[in-house]
Amino acid sequence: MLSIFKTFFALGWISFGGPAAHIGYFRNAFVEKRKWLSDDEYGQIVALSQFLPGPGSSQVGFALGYKKGGLGGACMAFLGFTLPSILIMLALAVLSSQLTENTLFQSVIHGLKLLAVVVVADAAWGMYKNFCKQTLTVAIAIMTAVALLIVPSISTQIAILTASGLLGIKYLASSEPQDDRTPFKPSLWPLVTFGVLLLAIPFVTHIAPSIALFSDFFQAGSLVFGGGHVVLPLLQNIVGDQISTDAFLTGYAAAQAVPGPMFTFATYIGYEMLPDSPVLGAMVATLAVFLPGFLLLLGVLKNWQKLARMPKVSGAISGVNASVVGLLIAALYQPVFTSAVFSGLDISLVLVGFFLLKQLKLPIVWMVIFFALSGIATGLL
Repeated sequence: MLSIFKTFFALGWISFGGPAAHIGYFRNAFVEKRKWLSDDEYGQIVALSQFLPGPGSSQVGFALGYKKGGLGGACMAFLGFTLPSILIMLALAVLSSQLTENTLFQSVIHGLKLLAVVVVADAAWGMYKNFCKQTLTVAIAIMTAVALLIVPSISTQIAILTASGLLGIKYLASSEPQDDRTPFKPSLWPLVTFGVLLLAIPFVTHIAPSIALFSDFFQAGSLVFGGGHVVLPLLQNIVGDQISTDAFLTGYAAAQAVPGPMFTFATYIGYEMLPDSPVLGAMVATLAVFLPGFLLLLGVLKNWQKLARMPKVSGAISGVNASVVGLLIAALYQPVFTSAVFSGLDISLVLVGFFLLKQLKLPIVWMVIFFALSGIATGLL
């Protein structure tokens, strides 16, 4: 267990670049160097992480730990890989709460919010190209964005994701017959635990603020299809007016810059949302947003390919993925664009940022430095 923890802990400090880069780091560390598994086995784990809701790269790490050391190994892999990011985000939350009135700090925050415009727009475009290849999927994405721009709420999100899944079952299901007729046999205890937490916790949120916080972030983690960026619109509607837009987007921008999983954005938000016990809030939010993806992974890990080949299931996933694109489009406008871009100079910096990211392929760490310095410069004008 200690060996698994140390291996993933070392990776957690250097894994910059987001989920796609993390998958590359994992392959190099565990397929090529340590020979924990073959390329084919690793490819199957990566495919499963794309099939389920939750943090894709963290699910891959969790599955690798499970393969090496069972459930204990999976927990050590998650803790090791995520702990560096949690510690950094926690330190940033403490620092930002002490510098809210500092002019220089506010200038840096403005620059980082402009970076968020670039990153979210890039994520929305990339996901559009991947998930919206038919007229119906394009329509689902557009209608999702329209619905959320007109009626922005978590209820709207849940309703539109459900409707998209049903449309996918009806119109996007594969017509190819299945050769394998063996029944799908999931592991029941993780799926039962997931269902109980998702459905029962909302009824006891009045007991303590920390339980309400757990419920909100668990629901968000249960609905995140398509990668870490999708957690932005889900959390934005859950958080509402409980924290300022500046604080929310500061946490999101910071999550781009730190190594490890982007879901530790929840660490920053949890710290802000439970001011009486901020560290407890950070830990509860972090656990809650990761837990659904891990429970679902454990439920289907041993027999997932049978599930993925079910036509109606694959159709539902196609519909939900298209809807996720609409979620990001709506979030790109509100709160990301409306709270960051106020002038021609701001939009000019966003355009330069796109050039640096897409054409020059500038690493995200250097993007953070560029936008922080740009924010300082604009603040002095």
